[in-house]
Amino acid sequence: MSDASATHSWFASSLAETPTEPTQGPNEFVRLWQGFMTARLTVAALLAVLQTSLYILSSAHSKAVLAISLAYFAATVAARRYAKPHDLGNAFNVTWLFLAGLDVLAFLALQVLQGGSINYTPLCVLPILLTAVLGTVRLALGTAAFITMLLLGGTLWTYLATPGDVTPYLVQSALSSAGGFVIALLASQLTTHLAREGQRARTSQLAARIQRQVNELVIESLPDGVLIVDDKGCVRAANPAARSLLGSQRALNANVFYLREEPGWASLLTLTRLSIGTGQSQLEEVSIHHAGHGPLRVRARTRLAATQGVDGESLCVLFLQDQRELEARVRTDKLASMGRMSTAVAHEIRNPLAAITQANALLDEDLSDPRQKALTKMVHQNARRLDRIVDDILKVSRVAPDDALQTPATVALDEWSAQVCQDWAAQNHCQEQLTLALNAPGLAVCFDGDHLRRVLVNLLDNARRYASGDAQSIQVRSGVLDSQQVFLSVWSNGAPMERSVERHLFEPFFSSESRSTGLGLYICRELCERYGASVAYQRMPLVTQDALAEGNAFVITLQRTDALPPPPLQTVPASL
Repeated sequence: MSDASATHSWFASSLAETPTEPTQGPNEFVRLWQGFMTARLTVAALLAVLQTSLYILSSAHSKAVLAISLAYFAATVAARRYAKPHDLGNAFNVTWLFLAGLDVLAFLALQVLQGGSINYTPLCVLPILLTAVLGTVRLALGTAAFITMLLLGGTLWTYLATPGDVTPYLVQSALSSAGGFVIALLASQLTTHLAREGQRARTSQLAARIQRQVNELVIESLPDGVLIVDDKGCVRAANPAARSLLGSQRALNANVFYLREEPGWASLLTLTRLSIGTGQSQLEEVSIHHAGHGPLRVRARTRLAATQGVDGESLCVLFLQDQRELEARVRTDKLASMGRMSTAVAHEIRNPLAAITQANALLDEDLSDPRQKALTKMVHQNARRLDRIVDDILKVSRVAPDDALQTPATVALDEWSAQVCQDWAAQNHCQEQLTLALNAPGLAVCFDGDHLRRVLVNLLDNARRYASGDAQSIQVRSGVLDSQQVFLSVWSNGAPMERSVERHLFEPFFSSESRSTGLGLYICRELCERYGASVAYQRMPLVTQDALAEGNAFVITLQRTDALPPPPLQTVPASL
């Protein structure tokens, strides 16, 4: 996700954080390792303190016992400081000998040298736990077996040194050994279970994090606005569509804001409080008033979210839909039906139109009066023009296929554009509004003259509809892009286009005005693609009356005829 998306995250943590793999994390093993090293060091320190105290208080205390305790303490300090976390594996090895083996030898040596006064056998639980948690069950059972062998060997040594009743020592060794095996099995099973549960938890956490990312991406890309509002009117989260509908810099920039901060949001605040107060979902058409613009009608729906926390805080999810886009969609569906009907009508017009053309030609043969000849010529020209219009409508609707082979049509860009623009300006009485800046003299482009006229007239009509009416408020420019392409642009100083309208500019039968059919820009795009050209919309500044003004521009990129392939015949791009 981008930084902006992460800034307006719907959840507490950023989506930019990297998810953890569903395996045992190294930090958990390190913590266990350090915990055991600390436990060994604590036991060693207690033994050293105990043996030192006994040595000071008792003159008969063994120096060997004290030496073993101090050496064991030094070894545990070194292990705590220098030993790196390492898996003990499933068999005896150097690491096991340095850790668990050293513990077993030290404890049993103290047991043998100390005699029966102090029992050190319970301390053997520590190396068993160490191998069971940091190793495998096989190594833990092996450690328990090793301890059992040493205990039985010590009992045998005691019996050989002082013959007598050895039963108590055998029972004690047997019980200690059995306890060691039980602890090894239980600790291994518990460790395996906890590791499995930890892996499931991490897998579930990863799945939840991925689901959260997917949910956030879906919400962020929704065309409808979504707001999460609490009972105080505080907007906890808002997707980009909602921020755009709210129409305020505070809504666009702030992560958290209040609906009461803008007077134009009062209707939303009232609807949210009504939904939270009654505990029921609401559906209503409200108006959002933007500063410097007219009211924006939206269809607002509320849904109550589950209460969060012990304080029973209520959250309201507010869904916003732009009524203009909804109405435009409905109108588009209606006009699409009309378009299908008009296609059928255009198809039926061809036959009577052909009859009219033929009858006019026969009539023209019998006439000699120049005035009557002029009338038949006018009928012929308009019938031919009407035939071209019907043909284009059928091609746009994909009814009539293009000819397989055609000679590429060419037209002088600047000369033809100037003539079309002058005729259009004279017809619409807006010569002062129109300014020409044609900078591609003598260059011809791959385009039919009548089709280029239609494209230019459609774009000029569209520009005139939204221009301010001042001098130079409509500008037509041309220029060379490179050795293969030139451009022709129609610019007007109209207001910025709504995003909901811009997304559907070139769709058929889509229009933001009720009196428009929404076919003009669509036909422009289809005609451009037929000749390998393209048309695009962009917001750009131009100089009008010695001042820089922002405006809307439709830029046509055309192919130069000197950049076309050399064969005289070629297939026209079949984009229809």
